[in-house]
Amino acid sequence: MFTTAALALALLRADSPAVGAPAPGFTATDMSGKSVSLSDFKGKYVVIEWTNNGCPFVKKHYGSGNMPAIQKWATGKGAVWLSVISSAPGAQGFVEASEAQAMYKGDYWKGSKVLLDPQGTLGHLYQAKTTPHMFVIDPDQKVRYMGGIDDKASANPGDIAGATNYV
Repeated sequence: MFTTAALALALLRADSPAVGAPAPGFTATDMSGKSVSLSDFKGKYVVIEWTNNGCPFVKKHYGSGNMPAIQKWATGKGAVWLSVISSAPGAQGFVEASEAQAMYKGDYWKGSKVLLDPQGTLGHLYQAKTTPHMFVIDPDQKVRYMGGIDDKASANPGDIAGATNYV
C-alpha cells in the first residue's frame, strides 16, 4: 500500500529522465539572447550542468578550477557543455544576462553555452534538484548519466583530488 508521499515520489520519478531513455528535448535562451535547442547538437555528446554561483558545492568546483578543467577537457574532445542557471529572480544564484556574460568568461568557465532558465522550465523538465546536477547526453540524444559531478558530497575543495569524477 502506497502512502500519499510514496505515491507522489513514485510519480515524480516516473517523469524523470531515465538513463538509456531519450533526453527530453528543449529550446532555451542563452546569455546572449540566442535560442539553443538540444536537437542542435545531435551527433555530439552534450553535458548539461545545473549551476548556481551561490551554492557552496558549485563554489568548490569553480573556485578550485576543477569545473573549468573538466569543461575544457570535454569540449576539447568535441562535447558541448551547457551550463544552466535555473534560479528565479530574487533567489540565490539569479543573474541577469549581462551579469552572466561578465561572470562566465576567461578562466572561470570553459563551457559552450550558458542557458538562462529563470522560470525553471528546463530545470523541471530534467528534474534538476541540486547544483551542480549533471547530465551526459550521447550523440543519439539518450541520457547516459544523471547525478552529481563526483562521489564527494562536500563543499571542501580538498576532497576533489580523492574524488571519483562521474562526468
